[in-house]
Amino acid sequence: MKAVVVHAANDLRIDERPEPVAGPGEVVLDVEWGGICGSDLSYWKHGASGTATLKSPLILGHEVAGRVARLGAGVKGFDVGQPVTVHPAELVGDGIMPERLAGRTNLYPHVRYFGSAAFDPHTDGGFSERKRVRASQLRSLPNGVDTLRGALAEPLAVAMHAVSRAGSLKGRDVLVNGAGPIGSLVIAAARYAGARTVVAADISEASLRIAKAMGADEVSNVASGGSLPDDVELVFEASGVPGVLGRVLRATARGGTVVQVGNLPGAPSPSAIGDLVTREITWIGSYRFVDEISDALVAMANGLDISPVITHKFGIDQAAEAMSVSADPTSGSSKVMLRLS
Repeated sequence: MKAVVVHAANDLRIDERPEPVAGPGEVVLDVEWGGICGSDLSYWKHGASGTATLKSPLILGHEVAGRVARLGAGVKGFDVGQPVTVHPAELVGDGIMPERLAGRTNLYPHVRYFGSAAFDPHTDGGFSERKRVRASQLRSLPNGVDTLRGALAEPLAVAMHAVSRAGSLKGRDVLVNGAGPIGSLVIAAARYAGARTVVAADISEASLRIAKAMGADEVSNVASGGSLPDDVELVFEASGVPGVLGRVLRATARGGTVVQVGNLPGAPSPSAIGDLVTREITWIGSYRFVDEISDALVAMANGLDISPVITHKFGIDQAAEAMSVSADPTSGSSKVMLRLS
């Protein structure tokens, strides 16, 4: 079968891999769609993502959906041909967490994640024609949610987790700084959660057009004279750019809250964050998700339309072109999708 494999920085190949076999408690999926994420781009461009460094070839992809092709022994609740998406996290070890973190499995210290080099041997992802998956990681797609949108349940879950970190959004005014794929999905999730108004800020007109389509009431291009609003009670920082944190904190109301959903670099970076103290701002981190992937599927089934975030589609043999488009800030891309089988 074909698979999208990164061998080293700037070395992406379509390799032939052995056909997967479902063991007890496992299924084999015909993977139909996958969404390219920033971590996929980082492995391709740098041979690493965060502190995880490639030591051997890795199949990319953790945003995938498809149909059950084969069932392993003991698997119940799924049928051949059933459309599903995948929760890409698998806890390593006993799964026991301190009482203060009960239920927050996204903070478990040892997690294998699809398409990740954090462990050696690495954990292959789902950018392949077929993929062996533990049945417990499957989530059935509800009626009306196809596998194209089902592949976006994972990034929508990241956005919904970020929204949940802020508490109730009903009647609240929101700023989303950074309107890339995650920022745009945060906009959709905030509207779904009852936000009164949403303002989006970015440096790309293409991204801001998508932000409007995803539910932003107002947009601001801060690269061409636009500015952040003043005194916003709740801000989602989705750019992950340390240099903008000073402006984001200044836009946050005194006593307000910033949810940091954009990944910040692990290396030292200068940023002006004095307002965090003098304005008594609550700064909350948001990392991946727990089981909001199930909530994401319910939201889509209830009519949450996230299709505007999809800007490009490519076949599996065009994976290198798809990655280039996704990484190019001038391409107008948001979520770039791969048709895998």
